[in-house]
Amino acid sequence: MAAEARPLRLLALHGYRQSARRLHQRTGALRKALRGRAELLPIDAPHPVSSATAQDDPDGDDPPRGWWFSGPGTFEAGEVAAAPEGLEESLLVVAAALAEQGPFDGLLGFSQGAALAAMVCALRARGDPRFPVAFAVLVAGFASRAPAHGHFYRDPIALPTLHVVGDTDAVIAAPLSMELARCFVEPVVLAHPGGHFIPAAAAQKKAYLEFLERFRPGQGQAEPPGVGEVSERSV
Repeated sequence: MAAEARPLRLLALHGYRQSARRLHQRTGALRKALRGRAELLPIDAPHPVSSATAQDDPDGDDPPRGWWFSGPGTFEAGEVAAAPEGLEESLLVVAAALAEQGPFDGLLGFSQGAALAAMVCALRARGDPRFPVAFAVLVAGFASRAPAHGHFYRDPIALPTLHVVGDTDAVIAAPLSMELARCFVEPVVLAHPGGHFIPAAAAQKKAYLEFLERFRPGQGQAEPPGVGEVSERSV
């Protein structure tokens, strides 16, 4: 009897004003759904968010963090930032985690973390050796509006991705996540009726597992991007 394939390892990137610990807390249902198939290893963003701009979080004792800023110590996903700060440091942090804690199979990003993961995908698709990942799951993602970041989206990103889009997301509106999906070659889109969170109900669990199964070691060659589309939504 062949040995059971090992679980996939996903480097997990939290949202703005979150932390690795908080992402771990808030993905309990997802981690349970993926048990035996995939494991999430969250890391902290390098930039603390000042208490003046951070949302109070009564269940947290660690400072909230961010991957980059669109203004001095602030971030808004829709802002056309003339001088974004902090992205290079975050790319270095992700590269270091992949090298020091790896090997990893893919990425999972939420909100600003999903936006960063998409940038990593773009660099990987261009052959950047710092980012040896095969796929990404992008939840409530968006494309940065900063002109300095425009180069990430100039060419279609040829890396398999699952885009999880909340129809009632009031933080990252669904059209922003769909705009990011269109930056990829044949993205898989999972729409859900909820808001700004990582869904893990039965319907979403099925979609996650179908997407991830393509990349499990011992399962043979991964299917081409786009196979197993789970939503009727056009991108």
